[in-house]
Amino acid sequence: MAAVAAAENGHAVTVLEKNEKCGKKIYITGKGRCNFTNTCDTDSMMQQILRNPKFLYTAFADFSNEDTIAFFRDHGMPVKVERGGRAFPVSDHASDVTKVLTEVMREKGVRLKLNTEVTEVLIRDGAVYGVRARETGKKQDPGFVLHCDALIIATGGLSYPSTGSTGDGYRFAEEAGHKVTDRRPSLVGINSAGTVAQELEGLSLRNISIRVLRGKKCLYEEFGEMLFTRTGLSGPVILSASAKAGDAIEEGDTVLEIDLKPALTEEKLRERLDGDLLLYQQKAYKNALSDLLPRKLIPVFVRMSGIDPEQKAGTLSGKDRQAIVSLLKHFQLQLTGLRGYSEAVVTKGGVSVKEVDPHTMESKLVKGLYFAGEVLDLDGYTGGFNLQIAWSTGHLAGSRIP
Repeated sequence: MAAVAAAENGHAVTVLEKNEKCGKKIYITGKGRCNFTNTCDTDSMMQQILRNPKFLYTAFADFSNEDTIAFFRDHGMPVKVERGGRAFPVSDHASDVTKVLTEVMREKGVRLKLNTEVTEVLIRDGAVYGVRARETGKKQDPGFVLHCDALIIATGGLSYPSTGSTGDGYRFAEEAGHKVTDRRPSLVGINSAGTVAQELEGLSLRNISIRVLRGKKCLYEEFGEMLFTRTGLSGPVILSASAKAGDAIEEGDTVLEIDLKPALTEEKLRERLDGDLLLYQQKAYKNALSDLLPRKLIPVFVRMSGIDPEQKAGTLSGKDRQAIVSLLKHFQLQLTGLRGYSEAVVTKGGVSVKEVDPHTMESKLVKGLYFAGEVLDLDGYTGGFNLQIAWSTGHLAGSRIP
């Protein structure tokens, strides 16, 4: 997007891409479907940005989510909008997004050099004058120098390193004198203690609510869907929890509390439970919960309740019944940390925005040096917001080079 905007601005543009093709991360975005933006209004979008949202006012005004949708539609990619305002290609193929971008670059005369990695940003007298680059993977190759009047660093962060995001941009920024804030994985799965997650691997819980707790303090709460995995927890509400409360989760001593029946008060849930236990009064307790819980969850739930699984359902005491209700509303798992960058949608942290002009994306320290996208200390929730940050900051950087 930065290359397209710079070319439209009358510049001769070269893109240096260290992979064998463009947009490798786009190909795996949204499970291969690419949720490339969101249709919500600007105020709502700002509320979805976790780090430095005010920095994005100019970028979003310059190239909005509506502009993004129009850009792709105008270049031959039909767009559909799904739940939560998430925008996708009608084809459900992320490759359509990269196809549009590469074709528009070609139309605008952008020179693309694949399998080419930048090793050094060249700065003299406080201004960029070029880069040193080489063929990807040839570390003994001294490479070549490409001179330029302006350089846009749009390398991404550290998430999904298999796609080429190995933190190069942070090194370039630091070597240019920029501060890079602490980084960690974000929008990523969370590890949990014990064996519960492994026992429930593959189970998806819908219409539940979660809270991340440290002691009695609630650090995050959300309603939606989650998934148990071999290593812990994932799914939409878990990814959002990692973004909002990830620092605390990494520090330790946090608990995930799941309300399995958020639509019911404890009183209503007790009435429902009493009815089920009456209906299945001659069955063992372990076989009397099929109307309340997914089958896979029942053995774990029964064990956590501490009640004899073979006891007749109709004979459960009032204390036992209240314990069941309490566990349904407060199903807790100890959290032990976040999953790694190889599974993270985005990187939290990056080049400090205090040292970047929000009206141009140009460095305040080095003339002609620009930044765009995830390399900056900007991130948001899932739903197309992080890609919109990329489109908006990239377009702003490309269009503001004099």
